[in-house]
Amino acid sequence: MKNILITGGAGFIGSNLVKRLLEKRYQVIVLDNLSPQIHGVQAEYTPAFNTEFIFGDVRRESDWELALSKADIVVHLAAETGTGQSMYEVCRYADTNISGTAILLDYLVNKKHHIEKVVVASSRAVYGEGKYKCEEHGILYPEAREEKELSAGIFDPLCPICKNELLMMPTDEESKIHPSSVYGITKLNQEQLVLNVCKALNISAVAFRYQNVYGPGQSLKNPYTGILSIFSTLILNGKSLNIFEDGNESRDFVYIDDVVDATIMGMEHNGTGQQVYNVGSGKATTVMEVATSLKELYQSTVSINISRNYRLGDIRHNLADLKRISTELEYEPKVNFKAGISLFANWVMSQEVPEDKFDQSISEMKTKGFFK
Repeated sequence: MKNILITGGAGFIGSNLVKRLLEKRYQVIVLDNLSPQIHGVQAEYTPAFNTEFIFGDVRRESDWELALSKADIVVHLAAETGTGQSMYEVCRYADTNISGTAILLDYLVNKKHHIEKVVVASSRAVYGEGKYKCEEHGILYPEAREEKELSAGIFDPLCPICKNELLMMPTDEESKIHPSSVYGITKLNQEQLVLNVCKALNISAVAFRYQNVYGPGQSLKNPYTGILSIFSTLILNGKSLNIFEDGNESRDFVYIDDVVDATIMGMEHNGTGQQVYNVGSGKATTVMEVATSLKELYQSTVSINISRNYRLGDIRHNLADLKRISTELEYEPKVNFKAGISLFANWVMSQEVPEDKFDQSISEMKTKGFFK
């Protein structure tokens, strides 16, 4: 069996992927820095059987060299995540996501190795606002929403020609690429670097544009990303929910098991060359639906307040077109949102409730001018 290197293998997607790969009898190498923002302070990692753990950082060439020495396939998940935070921690996001990936590729170009495939975690954030339709002017890809419109409570993207509201469409892989956040820019750079260099080296490569991944095991400590975790922590700390915009903004929430399935399909696929795939549920769920569902599952009495606040860099809607991955990898999501959020909430209630730090993250964004 192949030796699989998973960067960020102690994280949410990574740890679930490790478990599944071990069940399939792969040898697994995990490279992770156990970031306190995600794992908490003094985090530890206990490797499972057939797993080698390297406590290291993708920004260090020596850690990559050690991790790559025995690997046949790289699944590169390690990254800084968080749309809002990326807007004011630009250097850290670029250093980890872009430079960390560049070090990997520099090694593949200049050193002897056995790598035959690279799988990189990209993001739907590369699309910015994604694909829309105007009844009069057809398919459009609106630019990032203007602050003057957001401040006036106009949250839905408008047709740049007739100024009418647009209809959200599933965003396919051929859609316009124009990220609206630093995080999205770094993810686009990651996938472009991997696909370009791997093509030159004749190494197979797959970039997965993950949608909003959720499920048991995701970090409850990180206040910068993961709306289900953020809302859960607030509710279980007895705090009201502050719903940005009007609550009708939507996301494509994809359950962790489906993400792991897709990732392994891409890793094991015999096709050569370089491919890009959306990974999602193909269904849009509003933020208000998330809030009310969690409140009901936790049997909570906290209030849900529509604040009409907004964050610069946020998108309005998010829905994946899954035709390509369904056709080429035979991927079909198995867990719908109703079942998935129940599984998530049941898991959360078995965990120790962490201290809520969401207000701290909002204060940071407000101070930097990105939260209104």
